[in-house]
Amino acid sequence: MEETYLYDPNILLKLDFYKSPAKFNPFISAANPGESWLKVRPLKDGDYDRGFLQLLSQLTSVGQITRTQFLTRFSQMKASGDYYVTVVEDTRKNLIIGAASLIVEKKFIHNCATRGRLEDVVVNDTYRGKQLGKLIVVTVTLLAQQLGCYKMSLDCKDKLIKFYETLGYELIPGNSNSMTIRYEEPGTVKHNNTFYELDSSDPVVACQTVVSILPFKSTFIK
Repeated sequence: MEETYLYDPNILLKLDFYKSPAKFNPFISAANPGESWLKVRPLKDGDYDRGFLQLLSQLTSVGQITRTQFLTRFSQMKASGDYYVTVVEDTRKNLIIGAASLIVEKKFIHNCATRGRLEDVVVNDTYRGKQLGKLIVVTVTLLAQQLGCYKMSLDCKDKLIKFYETLGYELIPGNSNSMTIRYEEPGTVKHNNTFYELDSSDPVVACQTVVSILPFKSTFIK
């Protein structure tokens, strides 16, 4: 059975890696990732069997996701048209070894512009030295620009700030905080390891606040 891509793979061939300030040595791109057995492409519905979820578990908790759950979420993302999960495959092993997600948000501001968010960046740690972390981030960053996003944001740990700065991201003075509310279970919120009951009539309960720290430079320097 022919597999389905999450989005059109041809758009990755249009990305101009010379627009990125990232320094590749040797030079690589999404179209030419450096090894004949490496392939950068959109997520497929068949990637459940290629270790995609196992790769994500190197980043954070994934849970016991069934094939049906995976395919349902894949279909929802594809139908939305706002999710661009991009992966790196080792075609020799039929294995997903890198991934990053671009989520496109539709805004009313800036003349109904769109904003990109970079999420879930992970590379299998056994594939070090092939610039794959840099490759997957630059790919989705350029993809956001290609799709017309006015900026791209991400959250990262302090130790990764320098890495992302080399790829064109920067901290905004006076706005370098990341704030999140995590909902542990319906009707409660965890704060400082203490659970509090929430008033379901409060409209604030229905939202999650995330403030990203790193903006996307719409213009790259060669």
